[in-house]
Amino acid sequence: MLTLLAPARDCEVARAAIEAGADAVYIGAPRYGARQAAGNAVADIAALVQYAHVYGVQILVTLNTLLNEEEKADALDLIHQLYQVGVDALIIQDMSLLQQSLPPIRLHASTQCDNRTAQQVIRLQQLGFKRVVLARELSLDQIRSIHDAVNAYSKEHACAPIELEAFVHGALCVSYSGQCFMSEVLLNRSANRGCCAQMCRMRYDLLDESMQEVLDADGKPVHQRYLLSLQDMDRSLYLEQMIQAGVTTFKIEGRLKDKDYVTNIVAYYRQRLDALMAQHGEYAQGYTPHVYEYGFVPNPEKTFHRGGIDYFLHHRTAPMANWDTPKSTGEKVTDQTILHPGDGLCFGDQGFAINAIHNGHIVPNKPISIPHNVPLYRNLDVDFTRHLTAKRRIPVTIEMEEIPTGFRLRIGHRSAEFVYPHQAAQHSERALATIREQLSKLGDTPYVAQSVVLRTQPYFIPISQLNQWRRQLTTLQPL
Repeated sequence: MLTLLAPARDCEVARAAIEAGADAVYIGAPRYGARQAAGNAVADIAALVQYAHVYGVQILVTLNTLLNEEEKADALDLIHQLYQVGVDALIIQDMSLLQQSLPPIRLHASTQCDNRTAQQVIRLQQLGFKRVVLARELSLDQIRSIHDAVNAYSKEHACAPIELEAFVHGALCVSYSGQCFMSEVLLNRSANRGCCAQMCRMRYDLLDESMQEVLDADGKPVHQRYLLSLQDMDRSLYLEQMIQAGVTTFKIEGRLKDKDYVTNIVAYYRQRLDALMAQHGEYAQGYTPHVYEYGFVPNPEKTFHRGGIDYFLHHRTAPMANWDTPKSTGEKVTDQTILHPGDGLCFGDQGFAINAIHNGHIVPNKPISIPHNVPLYRNLDVDFTRHLTAKRRIPVTIEMEEIPTGFRLRIGHRSAEFVYPHQAAQHSERALATIREQLSKLGDTPYVAQSVVLRTQPYFIPISQLNQWRRQLTTLQPL
């Protein structure tokens, strides 16, 4: 089954990801995650698990740092706590955990494990991992080769093949996945310990062997430019190619991103995957479609956006770095762009906000001089943000039938019998219409009535009684 995997820095963002259409969410544990600034208490994760499972959404927890010896006992205790609260899987890097007395929890191999060869992926399958997060640098050909090798191994050994997960969107590291040591060497902040200093987002000079500044294509010295700052990954145009290569889980990067970003990007990929599944029935096997109500049209350029590249998916392509800025650029401003007070604009690494617009002229929030012929971008659209809402609904069938002692009501997979007298209604059609109308009022519950089936005579049942029965079966629990 195809899975859209969304990031969450906290439980509020996780809920937004679920509402926007995520099939699974990955979130940091209190400790030992590769984003120190995105840890969450076990009690909060427990509440999130209960919420997510109503929608059939899985919660994956990251414990993907390398552990010091004195941390292993605490990490093991934490893993047992996460298993007890119902977490669906752990994403780990440190193989020493496999030597511990782990609970029977599903394990996924983090991209930090440098998963870029078939030999490594098969080794992880042999160790008991159920899924591997592939290195970002792999091409479609390399992914397909790994998929074929895994399938051949699994067929030979009569076992289920390890699942292949690949990144489709988000920030990129300039080094190989899991193999960057710049932050640790220069600032003693290890990326493999969750505290990368993001050295690739800083300014640098480019010098030749004689320590002279190299000239760019315009003959200017490459001085204090963002030479290592990659644009963001955007593989939204190649989802079908990735499916055909063997990818089953599509991962969005961004455990430090805000709620707006996650809502927008998850909704964008949800729509693209759903469109593919509607075209190709084989892609939809095992998938139950939900109903989504968006207050906006998803657009990756409308939230944090550094540009978009497919990053080696088709081998090396156009330039991948943006030497002008490591920040969000957003969408390019054109003559058709409608600007609003409060919008954020930028050029290069300089930015400003719009205080007001008078007769078509922008009043900036600070003195600013925009160079001639330099592209202007909008990196904050306040009108778009204002409408950035999403609501997820689970389609259910509602059935009501009479039984000797009263009525049996079924909503989804849950049912209950209610003792109540069979009192003939004075107006048959009106009585049945009232029953149908009240039972289908699912309001703020996670459900939407797909159909209402009545197998009962037109009895009189007070609206308050119908509402009570309906509420009893639509509390926030899996149906």
